[in-house]
Amino acid sequence: MKDTDDTNTKKLYSSSDTENARYSQASYVTKVSMVLNFLLTGFKFAAGIVGNSSAMIADAAHSLSDFITDVAVIVGLKVARKPGDSTHNYGHGKIETLTAAFIGLVLVAAAFGIFWGGLQKVIAFYHGEGLPEPSKIALVAAILSIVVKEWLYRYTIAYGRELKSDALIANAWDHRSDAFSSVGTMLGIGGAIFLGGKWVVLDPIAAVVLSFFIFKVAFDISYKSLNELLEASLDSETYRRIEEALLSTEGVLGFHELKTRKIGNAMAADVHIEVDRDLSIVDAHEISTHVEDRLKEICGKNGHFSIRVEPCSDSEYYTPDTPRANNRNRL
Repeated sequence: MKDTDDTNTKKLYSSSDTENARYSQASYVTKVSMVLNFLLTGFKFAAGIVGNSSAMIADAAHSLSDFITDVAVIVGLKVARKPGDSTHNYGHGKIETLTAAFIGLVLVAAAFGIFWGGLQKVIAFYHGEGLPEPSKIALVAAILSIVVKEWLYRYTIAYGRELKSDALIANAWDHRSDAFSSVGTMLGIGGAIFLGGKWVVLDPIAAVVLSFFIFKVAFDISYKSLNELLEASLDSETYRRIEEALLSTEGVLGFHELKTRKIGNAMAADVHIEVDRDLSIVDAHEISTHVEDRLKEICGKNGHFSIRVEPCSDSEYYTPDTPRANNRNRL
């Protein structure tokens, strides 16, 4: 018995160490992003003001929102790494999802601000108000922003996928949206500088057009995160793999009440499995353990699984080849 307890303790510490390493790595990646965003934001604001570019000032505001979300991600990761306790039995993983949702909402606000500011300048221009021609310092800032933000996107998305962190992935797309906005800013500023005259309106037009791209990214991030917070089921492919694993596990004659969800970066599944009613408790428990092992192969070792074993009322009818009709019912 003592050996079993020692083994379970080692597994617990191993799992805890892995999660701590994961959150530490995610936090480090975000801190790199935060420092670069802070420096880039300051330079872009200065370039926008000195260079008379409304598009660059809007772009700088977007970078400022990136800096704010970096801070939010770091705080979220710090809270999410806390282990489960008496009031949070499944841990604090949903903080990551909440952080990702917050990033989406900040992006919505940034997109609206960029859209409204650019639209006002366009309307003013067509009512006869003159617009200052942007200078080349603003163009240099746009090009620098594209390079830095694209690198940050690739850097962050790689670690986000490796660590399976929704917050990091959302933050990466925030970087990519900033890179896209800087491309439009560069085209608008470049057109206004090199074409001159009436073409100076390209600068605020670029800001308006790019706000729609930011809206799209913000909607995708917010929808996914809010869906998870509302306990949505896992994606259909993962759900199908879980069903197949249940049906193919030796000793499982049927199942029902399969429910799935995400808790931060972890997956959770609850299910009732049916076994031969004449099996001993030990044998039934052994089948349940095999089912849990199969689920871990699909959902990861940090998943949360609740498996209820029930006696099958007709072992001759309910076989793995002829599962119950309601096996495929979803919640």
